[in-house]
Amino acid sequence: MRLAALLSIALMLPAQTPPGKATAFERAVVQEMSEARTQPKVYAKHLRELRPYFEGTLWNRPGRVPLRTEEGLAALDEAIAFLESVRPVSPLRFNEGLARAARLHAQDLGPRGSLEHVGSDGSRLSDRLNRLGRWHGLIAENISTGEEEARQVVIQLLVDDGVAGRGHRKNLFNPDLHQAGAGSAPHRDYRVVTVIDYADGFTPVP
Repeated sequence: MRLAALLSIALMLPAQTPPGKATAFERAVVQEMSEARTQPKVYAKHLRELRPYFEGTLWNRPGRVPLRTEEGLAALDEAIAFLESVRPVSPLRFNEGLARAARLHAQDLGPRGSLEHVGSDGSRLSDRLNRLGRWHGLIAENISTGEEEARQVVIQLLVDDGVAGRGHRKNLFNPDLHQAGAGSAPHRDYRVVTVIDYADGFTPVP
């Protein structure tokens, strides 16, 4: 299961510019993450339904091109065990400003075929948020590739195949992150890239 990258930062700083309107898909990604956070045991059922489609490291997804994963069923089962044991955390509040920041970064990544947290202008997450508003506390960023359904984006982040430390999953379940916005764009190599920006708090500056 090919995944991109993650980033967590604990800092405080300001900025400038307004948010754009998120698409239904971008809003659905945040809603799906909230469902996983608030009802992890229920969400584990979605992952259990995938078990029959694995043959070694090959994931024969119904109606999709088979995907070669790095860890196969082991990563999926670990994610299921995590969801069945973790305590629920509060839902994420959708934030248009964070969605705009995420979308701008996705649009920067796509044409270049990049999956990095650093923008083509050298900007990091804190820089990009500072251009759009004021944030406080913890901020973080996840990047998903190749998935065009909100649930599949979240499943990808939860399973975190091939990612040491399961950092995407940790960001998703971090109780100190209370707001999120997702932004999606076409990607040169993986069809689509979805960036998710999280914050303890973020206020767009009009």
